[in-house]
Amino acid sequence: MIPWTLIDTATVPGGGDELRLKQRGSEFSIMLGTNELMNSRLSGSEEALAHLSCEKIRQQPRPTMLIGGLGMGFTLRAALAELPQDAKVVVAELVPAVIRWAKGPMAEVFKGCLDDPRVTVREADVGLLIRSEPAAYDAILLDVDNGPEALTREENDRIYDLRGLAAAKAALRPGGVLSVWSSAPDSQFTRRLQSAGFAVDEVPTRASTKGRGAKHMIWLGVKKAG
Repeated sequence: MIPWTLIDTATVPGGGDELRLKQRGSEFSIMLGTNELMNSRLSGSEEALAHLSCEKIRQQPRPTMLIGGLGMGFTLRAALAELPQDAKVVVAELVPAVIRWAKGPMAEVFKGCLDDPRVTVREADVGLLIRSEPAAYDAILLDVDNGPEALTREENDRIYDLRGLAAAKAALRPGGVLSVWSSAPDSQFTRRLQSAGFAVDEVPTRASTKGRGAKHMIWLGVKKAG
């Protein structure tokens, strides 16, 4: 078996934890300690996050989407495949090295999606963007950290608490959707979304596009018109 090779490391801003980019043949992995945050072989639930979100805003003219977390680009690529040519997609990525990896060692994984004219990548905390841009988006997709149970930054909890959810609702246009990826179910978060005034769907999804592997959770919270 081909051994893993460490390609690069990066410190998470504000947290002090270290991300590690590893490669084995054509496979890539981003690790935090002993936790694998993402793997280039497993894109099913990240792609589902985009597909389910696009379904919710299919009738919106010239949709604007905010994606929190660049990751390995699976959500971005899947969204671009379904969004119209007049759409706009903003990707917020907190860790500068992740953007650098996307354009460097993992360029083949991203398949040129960062060059799409619909895409703007912002080196920023997605929570700050949400709080500063009211009624700006038709869809906000959050694939940040490990989901509502943050692993890398305590500050990420603020995205998923009641104040953070209220800010996300304010940043959405009527009929917009807040979509949240998580590595596991969380009944408390479901209730929190409902308390924030969202109409909520829970969609279990598999990590692999072949319908195998770990089961992840996606929440779809729709902001009711009016």
